[in-house]
Amino acid sequence: MSLQAMTYMVVGATFALYIGIAIWARAGSTSEFYVAGGGVPPVLNGMATGADWMSAASFISMAGLIANMGYGGGLFLMGWTGGYVLLAMLLAPYLRKFGKFTVPQFVGDRFYSKAASCVAVMCLLAASLTYIIGQMTGVGVAFSRFLGVSNSTGVFIGMGIVFMYAVFGGMKGITYTQVAQYCVLILAYTIPAIFISMTLTGNPLPQLGLGGDFVGTDMSLLGKLDQVVMDLGFPQYTTMTRISTLNMFVYTMSLMIGTAGLPHVIMRFFTVPSVKAARSSAGWALVFIAILYTTAPGVAAMARLNLHASVNTAVKKDYATDELRNAAMFATESSIRYDDRPDWMKRWEVTGLLKFEDKNGDGRIQYYNDKNTPAGATAAGWKGSELSVNRDIMVLANPEIAKLPNWVIALVAAGGLAAALSTAAGLLLAISSAISHDLFKNIFMPDMSEKNELMTGKIAMACSIVVAGYLGLNPPDFAAGTVAIAFGLAASSIFPALMMGIFNKKMNKEGAMAGMLAGIGVTMIYVFAHKGLFFIKGTEFLGLFGGKANFFLGIEPNAFGAIGALVNFAVAYVVSKITPECPEHIQHMVESVRTPRGAKAVDGTHAH
Repeated sequence: MSLQAMTYMVVGATFALYIGIAIWARAGSTSEFYVAGGGVPPVLNGMATGADWMSAASFISMAGLIANMGYGGGLFLMGWTGGYVLLAMLLAPYLRKFGKFTVPQFVGDRFYSKAASCVAVMCLLAASLTYIIGQMTGVGVAFSRFLGVSNSTGVFIGMGIVFMYAVFGGMKGITYTQVAQYCVLILAYTIPAIFISMTLTGNPLPQLGLGGDFVGTDMSLLGKLDQVVMDLGFPQYTTMTRISTLNMFVYTMSLMIGTAGLPHVIMRFFTVPSVKAARSSAGWALVFIAILYTTAPGVAAMARLNLHASVNTAVKKDYATDELRNAAMFATESSIRYDDRPDWMKRWEVTGLLKFEDKNGDGRIQYYNDKNTPAGATAAGWKGSELSVNRDIMVLANPEIAKLPNWVIALVAAGGLAAALSTAAGLLLAISSAISHDLFKNIFMPDMSEKNELMTGKIAMACSIVVAGYLGLNPPDFAAGTVAIAFGLAASSIFPALMMGIFNKKMNKEGAMAGMLAGIGVTMIYVFAHKGLFFIKGTEFLGLFGGKANFFLGIEPNAFGAIGALVNFAVAYVVSKITPECPEHIQHMVESVRTPRGAKAVDGTHAH
């Protein structure tokens, strides 16, 4: 069976499964639509949380970023994993004890103000919409390659698929769909990794293969990769950090606390029957997440080595001396002819995410770092690197580069789509509930019927898909970079409000609202100055800040959420000291929330 036919069959079968589950478990009430009726078992909820959590950024983009950044790419692993632990330990049990569907509900009731709830909705929408842009970017990459269409067409197809099962199923349908999607995505990630690890190191576990020896040599895999990238003018893979130590710290911190403020993940803890089950499902989710996250560094290193070997035939050979290896690396016959390029290149060129430009007219492909041109490249008459590789394709292309069986390549297609679509569905539900439940039902139209509330939520979902799809056609960054911006927005607004709401009983509504607005305000200004107003290219306004990029202490815009969070905490504290004290009954309520026994909602949670 051809690769295209196999891909259609595998992807089609998984989609039929997802849609079948969504129809079987479709929501019949608002409780089932928002929190699946509160009866999901902890292990299944842990699996669904894993699928919700491991988005296109984790599956498609993270290993590509690590492959491109080397050692420095580890900040994504540290930030996202550490953030999940933070969420599970510091927030999930207490929010579950509070017994509300959504983050804006918690903010509105804890800070005894519908205005505070409105501010939380705005912050949630900003973070969630930005996050969905990253998912739509990933969906476009996956669909474009495996349907053989342009990236733009891939995004449009993804919009339609997300609409179908997110709008009709609600949280109940999404939860059980995500259990299936987790199984698909984890198999799709680990099976190719096992194949490739066996080929390159003889070890079936990529986690161990990463530190193992490269087959046919007495050199480690990482040692071989270091040698190859340095020969081609790239920085040493195992020590490379593209960013400063300060950026590394604030980037990791922004991802961590942004994780703990993500509304679509927090909502998952309301789908279980008790506080104990919330803690248990958090633990299970961490186990399921760790399987992929410990595999990613091995996938990244092996993908990078395979990419170079696919273009330069000297890469995988062993040479007696450095001089012989260097001569072979830049020999004419080592660069493959464009007309003889492997099939995987031909397939990815259709998408526009891989491009070739013959700069020296020799009809061969040269791929190296032309910003640090090696002496051998100049002597060989190379006129610049001729291959442009979008880092988001590394994981999806890796099995093709390694010439794995067609069924493995098709499975990876299904896994990439499962990762992107499952997270997009969870985010859309968070947006839907924020608009229909928190804005319309709780504030503007308290007499709204359950039927109208559900309809409002579905309309909000549809509008969000259109906006995210449009911006996904021209994203502000690669999938993981766009997601990092979303985490920064959540870090600067939602996380501090939740932390102060739970652990500072005297924090009042004025302080909380001022903090959220200040935190997300400075973060948005910094990000928009670099990326364009609402991520629209050509509307950047760095000129207002002297025209210099990263103008605040050299911090990158993707990492600025941690600074926004500090501003949030500081402003909230100062404002709370100069405004009326938090009411006594709210302080007692906060003390009650911090005693996580049972699942019953605490007393005194009505907004005034």
